[in-house]
Amino acid sequence: MITPVIGKEFPEKVIPLIEEAKTSIKIVVFDWRWYPNDPGNPVQLFNQALVRAVRRGVDIKAISNMQDIVSVANSVGIKVRKLATKNLIHAKMMIIDNEILILGSHNYTQSAFTMNQEVSIIIKGREYLERFCKFFEHLYG
Repeated sequence: MITPVIGKEFPEKVIPLIEEAKTSIKIVVFDWRWYPNDPGNPVQLFNQALVRAVRRGVDIKAISNMQDIVSVANSVGIKVRKLATKNLIHAKMMIIDNEILILGSHNYTQSAFTMNQEVSIIIKGREYLERFCKFFEHLYG
């Protein structure tokens, strides 16, 4: 099953999937922000869903270009790495429980969640996931 995610729909469609995660979430994202002084910000609601997932035992691993998010996310139990190469991560992808793939243009930023013209898709079904899981594992190490 494929579900389109257009513009501002990203938090409303993805947060429930994070809330239902049972075992793992793998993230590759170009830009990811944390808004600690704005708990109602859609990105912070997204971040809070990830923190709740960690607290209930979901293993979350991520790769991002943003050094700031590495420190913040690791402090709350999200295992984030920044690649030690000159190459940028430009992909935006999330894999939930090796069953759901979220792929598209959305970064995890206020402008991506509220203003930019972004598109992503949610793909449910394992038949597409193997190559994306291998891609993640290759990057994460």
